[in-house]
Amino acid sequence: MGEELIRSPDTLRANRLPPGQRLTSKWPVLQHGATHTLIAETWTLTLRGLVDTERILTFEEFLTLPRVRVFSDIHCVTRWSRMDNLWEGVSTKVLRTLVRIDPRAQFVLVCGAGGFSTNLRLDDFWQDDVLLALKHDNEPLTPAHGYPVRLVVPRLYFWKSAKWIQTIEFRAQDQPGFWESYGYHNRGDPWKEERFSS
Repeated sequence: MGEELIRSPDTLRANRLPPGQRLTSKWPVLQHGATHTLIAETWTLTLRGLVDTERILTFEEFLTLPRVRVFSDIHCVTRWSRMDNLWEGVSTKVLRTLVRIDPRAQFVLVCGAGGFSTNLRLDDFWQDDVLLALKHDNEPLTPAHGYPVRLVVPRLYFWKSAKWIQTIEFRAQDQPGFWESYGYHNRGDPWKEERFSS
């Protein structure tokens, strides 16, 4: 294939199942509201906020970016975990070659179709196993799982892996995303059971 393969560190743990989770071989579809069906030919990704110049990538331009493959587990806040997932897409680190990011930026707000968004610390966003995924287990994403591009953040609960992404905003201050504003934990570490805010 030619793409770099990255193993998420959690797949190397002796016990890969975080506390309170149960295993499934399925990939449940969970979301609020309807599935959004985006058309790749008109899809764009906007990089904005604390950047030198706002950048808008078409799907065709996005497909020219270097690819990685990431082997990871999925841990959903609703207590299911799915092991041994293979993702293919663009490492978030590639974004640093597309725009110059102001040193004041410490957070990102990742926004998708339908008003969905999630917030991340930049140190979580830049991890080696975080990517903007096009494929799962060698197949293109389906609309129900975020086609054409979804964020994948393997080390955090899966709501942080926002579907149907369209905008990434670099910010100096944190801003809660959709689920975080409804009481989900601001970070969402499954190994600490950071499911909900206190």
